[in-house]
Amino acid sequence: MPVATSGVAQLQQTLAAMARQAENVGERFPEEARRIHYDEAPARAIRGVATIDETRELLDEGIVVLPAPVPPEDEMH
Repeated sequence: MPVATSGVAQLQQTLAAMARQAENVGERFPEEARRIHYDEAPARAIRGVATIDETRELLDEGIVVLPAPVPPEDEMH
């Protein structure tokens, strides 16, 4: 079991680090992801929220998104 626990902890740390480095666009995530994908906005790492349907639509458009649980902003260091 320690190996699995270690892997999960490492994944959580990696996701949190990625989230800290990404711009939080909140509920504008689907719109901003499209703008970046279609070269209407500068390419950059973003994070935010999207419904399941919005996420599916982005993926159907060929926009690569990674649905991931990210700790709330006040829990990130």
